[in-house]
Amino acid sequence: MRRRPRAPSSHLDDAVGMSPSVETAEHEALLRLLLSGAPAASLRRLLDSHGSGVAALAAGTRDWASHGLDAAACRALRNPDPDAFGRALAWLSASPAHCLLSWAHPDYPPLLRRIATPPPMLFVAGDPALLWQPMVAIVGSRAATAGGNANAALFATALARAGLCIGSGLATGIDAAAHAATLEAGGATVAVLGTGPDLAYPPSNAGLLARIGKAGAVISEYPPGTPPRRAQFPSRNRILAGLALGVVVVEAAVRSGALITARLAGEAGREVFALPGSIHNPMARGCHRLIREGAQLVETPEDVLETLAPMVRDLACALRGTLAIESGIEGALTRAPGVDTEAPAADAAQVRLWRALGHDPVDLDTLAERTGLTVAELSPMLLAMELEGRVAAEYGRYTRIAR
Repeated sequence: MRRRPRAPSSHLDDAVGMSPSVETAEHEALLRLLLSGAPAASLRRLLDSHGSGVAALAAGTRDWASHGLDAAACRALRNPDPDAFGRALAWLSASPAHCLLSWAHPDYPPLLRRIATPPPMLFVAGDPALLWQPMVAIVGSRAATAGGNANAALFATALARAGLCIGSGLATGIDAAAHAATLEAGGATVAVLGTGPDLAYPPSNAGLLARIGKAGAVISEYPPGTPPRRAQFPSRNRILAGLALGVVVVEAAVRSGALITARLAGEAGREVFALPGSIHNPMARGCHRLIREGAQLVETPEDVLETLAPMVRDLACALRGTLAIESGIEGALTRAPGVDTEAPAADAAQVRLWRALGHDPVDLDTLAERTGLTVAELSPMLLAMELEGRVAAEYGRYTRIAR
């Protein structure tokens, strides 16, 4: 291994310290490359040519320029920002579960290599092997309805139990519901961030981020400390779409980041699935648009499993023999939970109420008309169904929850 050349401004090395380990030397070299601001394509070419960050850094200015780095990038490569460099190196050193995967690393996720603009490096907190596991992305609205969150949890649970990794973007709403349900089911989940790997966005999901870092994997192309910026989230979406065999859109408005993820997945040759919803639900219109444009309409997790099973078999054979996912997928086709449309065991009044609810939100007066029951009779029955997890109440309107 070649010795990493010392930067002319030695205060940087003095500030962060130097470890003799090969891994640390490689991390330092990769950080200098990333923080140089060089185009991603140029960094990938450099790593392809030299095989490691240390070797690429040692190649020198003339070689860097031949790979597309301009004078400013070459200067930044020799003298990276000390704060950003130190913060990133400290994060990498903080835990053995933190690493930086480069384009040249043998563990770089293979599906991600196939997209048009793969990131040259990925910060990973957790288990990087999950990035090789067959994955389904579950995405949707941040302002999801209760029914939408329940559907996200339903699909995430069933697909995770079938052996698939569940990917999403750690946003509120559908993303958070999918991550949380996967963790509760004991499955594998990957959060792809539009911030640095150390920052949850929104901040309210910091606890969920920590759980995923311990039980799954958190990844980002942005260095630690990178705050949320609008342009970073569509870029994040391309990584999520690139890692997954398919994208399931649960709820989405017509103008939604979830639709960007779905479009990018389609452009990368991945499957796109969409759940239909009520024509009165604005959060369903994006899904309906996807279906009109050719996305596969799905009503149960089995629909997704049946489509992806052949792709999982091919991926498992082509990548790692340890991915014994095929049997889990095929078994799940017969055991994954579907949507419970049957009324709960109850008396005649409860059965009438259940049938009157339907799948569109409805107010108490309409339920009273449909059932012949009074509002005083309906209210405790609805409360009991809500506590059982069968009914969602929003703004005085009630709807069934898929189970």
